[in-house]
Amino acid sequence: PQKTSFHRSQTLDYRNGYAISRLPTVGIGGERLYVNQLSQAELDELSHKRPTLTYGPAKKAPPSGFTPAHVAFDKKFLKFDAYFKEEAPVSTEEHYHIRQVAIYYYLEDDSMTVIEPVVKNSGLLQGKLVRRHRVPKNDRGDHYHWKDLNRGMNITIYGRTYRIVDCDPFTQVFLKSQGIELNPPEEMVFDPYTELRRMPARKYVTPSDFDQYKQFLTYDRQVLRFYAVWDDTKSMFGEERRCIIHYFLADDTVEVREVYQRNDGRDPFPVLIRRQRLPKTFVDKKKTFPSCVLEISDQEVLEWYTAKDFAVGKSTTLLGRSFFVYDCDEFTRNFYRDKFGITDFQPVEIKKKPPEEVPQVIPPYNGFGILEDTLQNCYSLIPKPPRKDVIKMLENDHKVLRYQVALVS
Repeated sequence: PQKTSFHRSQTLDYRNGYAISRLPTVGIGGERLYVNQLSQAELDELSHKRPTLTYGPAKKAPPSGFTPAHVAFDKKFLKFDAYFKEEAPVSTEEHYHIRQVAIYYYLEDDSMTVIEPVVKNSGLLQGKLVRRHRVPKNDRGDHYHWKDLNRGMNITIYGRTYRIVDCDPFTQVFLKSQGIELNPPEEMVFDPYTELRRMPARKYVTPSDFDQYKQFLTYDRQVLRFYAVWDDTKSMFGEERRCIIHYFLADDTVEVREVYQRNDGRDPFPVLIRRQRLPKTFVDKKKTFPSCVLEISDQEVLEWYTAKDFAVGKSTTLLGRSFFVYDCDEFTRNFYRDKFGITDFQPVEIKKKPPEEVPQVIPPYNGFGILEDTLQNCYSLIPKPPRKDVIKMLENDHKVLRYQVALVS
């Protein structure tokens, strides 16, 4: 009842930023604490061991404090590489999947998780297959422990059997330090369909110089241009039309464009023959073959038009129309010079001479009417009265020439 202070002594101390626990020296209210104090017999014994304490053996290290598992094994886990087989009854290209997974065992709380790495364009739901928790081992309520895991063994988790083939170096060192003998590692099994898709597509290489793909890569955007004239004078109201013939080296197609001139009286749509492959020689077909309905293919054509069928100074028949080539551009000259060795590219002059002008001769005076009035019939279909010379009338106003004559009987 005489106590006035009831505080407890401090048992926690900090040295160099670390928390250190110490034993209390006094009890509640400053009373003497006999539990942590030396007795009289111990004090007498220490008095006889004074030299031993001074010059005796080194002091023993204090026992290490208790470290909980969540501190000792924080951020430490065991990793095992495994796979499992899954049937694929719906697919026609494969009968089963081989899915590779990684099994993580966390030492701090004995929990496990199964994660499958994501494979691009696999079409499967991948990622975390089993969430992190203590996985049950059997029906009796036991859970998996790290002592139950080893290489080269099967482990069943929720009805799915995983085959463990290998582990990482940390897991190997940890298990060996705990006295567990590891099985030899196994090779990882890969999915055959996934490996088949990773293989590069088979490329068919044609050694021939007539490969269409090689022709496209070599002559893409290269066009031969010829200047030609289409003579259509044999038809009614026909005339000569100038055209430009384009030959595309990439796919051996031909296009004919009509040269549009200003005020020529035609619609400004110069495409005469659209870009297409033009047949040169047909197969002898029967009379019943409906050529106007079906498309022309290689079965009906023996030979198609090529670059060697066009030359300056020669006529070429394209779809029933005769075109006379009179000139070409510089790129076409260089191509024929390098490809076929042709050096004669003299352009042909196609300009027509202008027709001779017919002189207009005024017929002689026929004696009817005034001379000026009769002359108007030669200038227009509907004659107009001749214009009077106003300047002459003003200058010669009131001017009269007078003559004296004698009548001859």
